[in-house]
Amino acid sequence: MVKPTPQLLSPLWTLPLLLVLLTAFSMVDVPVGVERLRQWQAGTVVDERSVAAYGEEHCFVAMDIPDSIFQCMVGKTYRKGCSIARSDLRYLRLLHRDAKGRIILGEMVCHRSVAEDLTAIFRQLYHERYPIERMRLADVYDGDDNRSMAANNTSCFNFRRVQGSTRLSAHSRGMAVDINPLYNPCVRTRNGRTSVQPEAGRKYADRTRGSDYRLLRGDKCHRLFTAHGFRWGGDWRTVKDYQHFEK
Repeated sequence: MVKPTPQLLSPLWTLPLLLVLLTAFSMVDVPVGVERLRQWQAGTVVDERSVAAYGEEHCFVAMDIPDSIFQCMVGKTYRKGCSIARSDLRYLRLLHRDAKGRIILGEMVCHRSVAEDLTAIFRQLYHERYPIERMRLADVYDGDDNRSMAANNTSCFNFRRVQGSTRLSAHSRGMAVDINPLYNPCVRTRNGRTSVQPEAGRKYADRTRGSDYRLLRGDKCHRLFTAHGFRWGGDWRTVKDYQHFEK
């Protein structure tokens, strides 16, 4: 008895089947969070596996400010009369962890001369699991420093004057960073009267009050910034700006 010869699949069926199989295999073990990293919307939570798949080296980078970002800055942190050229500023993509240990996509604009310092500092803080609650451009708060601080937003560039003064802030040059500002307020005492910025952080002017986001002399954050040549506002004499590091 002659056995029937098995028929091969029709080419019309084979090609779609191969495409389906190749697509399925290409998706194996690719974390969903990788796409979030590619899109990079600051404030998005991702996981360790996604960071590893995407490449940590791509998560701590400095670049020229993209047009879409600069459009959001104009009229907010990049105000009319800004004396810093766009070409002198850099946009940073950074990862940070909050007090719950969640990995969050962050962003920052700084002066190009400190971009390398800041990417190195924040990468080390990420490894050390140092808690930073939020890291968005102050433009999210329309460039309003008080709103940004009250939201405990860690930020850098904002072309503005020192509050209560005509002097430009170091933030205007992109040379200062405020870390977890709600829990590390700026405290001024004049003529026996104490003002606190942000006002919502007044109770944290008492530096004995504990918090996951409290910044202290000698902690990981303080050591890293000062090792990179930044000065800490907590060391100032007439004003104590516990959130502030500047060059």
